[in-house]
Amino acid sequence: MKAIVYEGLKNVKIKDVPDAKIEKADDIVVRVTSTAICGSDLHLVHGMVPNMPKGFVLGHETMGIVEELGSDVKKVKKGDRVIVPFPIACGHCWYCKHDLWSQCDNSNDHGDCGAIFGYSNTYGGYDGGQAEYLRVPFANVGPTVIPEELTDEQVLFLTDVLPTSYWGVDMGGVKKDDVVVILGCGPIGLTTIKWAALKGAKRIIAVDYIGYRLEHAKKYNGVEVINFEQHEDTGEYIHEITHGGADVVIDCVGVDGKMTTFEKVETLLKLQGGSKSAIEIATQAVRKGGTVMLVGVYGTRYNMFPLGDFFAKNITLKMGQCPVHTYVDPILKLIKEGKFDPTDIITHKLSLSQGEQGYEIFDKKEDNCIKVVLKP
Repeated sequence: MKAIVYEGLKNVKIKDVPDAKIEKADDIVVRVTSTAICGSDLHLVHGMVPNMPKGFVLGHETMGIVEELGSDVKKVKKGDRVIVPFPIACGHCWYCKHDLWSQCDNSNDHGDCGAIFGYSNTYGGYDGGQAEYLRVPFANVGPTVIPEELTDEQVLFLTDVLPTSYWGVDMGGVKKDDVVVILGCGPIGLTTIKWAALKGAKRIIAVDYIGYRLEHAKKYNGVEVINFEQHEDTGEYIHEITHGGADVVIDCVGVDGKMTTFEKVETLLKLQGGSKSAIEIATQAVRKGGTVMLVGVYGTRYNMFPLGDFFAKNITLKMGQCPVHTYVDPILKLIKEGKFDPTDIITHKLSLSQGEQGYEIFDKKEDNCIKVVLKP
């Protein structure tokens, strides 16, 4: 089968790889109809996630048609159209039973956290879904059948973007009349804006430095935008215009934030796992007693982490990988009822064979690219 594989730093290729196949009794094989490139896929391509062997199949935002089933699979049947959440979860360990699906104890033999499709050997070593077919383990737990009347584009992001952004707002505790700052206007950030508005936030401030993404954010009614390159100290500026800081700051940037020269050196020396620029803005932009929610993916250690700034202001700091399974059904219900449209972030629909081009324009932020959907 054809698949997009990691071939080294900033190098992805379309290649022939072994066909996905049933390996255990609760596996299924899905014929992929739509898959997407995620900002966190770029962390892999940029070498920010360890244990990425060459030839590793990428992709964790995938949906398609069930083609084969293991003998123990009861939840779905052949021919069902399903979305596949990005965390791989067994469904019966302590973490799964307590809705911490992304921390499953039985899916990843290589680390403490749960496994993720297409996300290195560190995260389980499972092939990803930027391919013609995908093997899905624990198929009685993850895959969710999608109503035929909904298009792939309406539901594909149930695999990651929609639950992750909703979870950021939910765990951040956003409530009616809150002031909310969203750091980053990529797919997650733009969707987080919409969830914050749905929760009743009275003031939403979106921060980025890429013009076309800020213009997209401005399309949402009442959203204020800030280009951080136009301010010497963006965090202090936000503190000033909000008269003391935001109730909730949601970091949708993560490791891929814009680095200072010093941070680049620290990263090369393995003193930290990428930029912490968004965190530093957050320390100043949040009010005393407020909440900072880290949704963007971060690396390992971070030198000179501003812990004292959080401590001094009684800040609640939350973070992690979204337990997607918890949020699929309630978000699907909103989509079915026409109360939430996730399709506006899609700027490019390409064939799987154009995957290399898709990665390039997404990574280099060319052609006003916000989100790339690939069709095998």
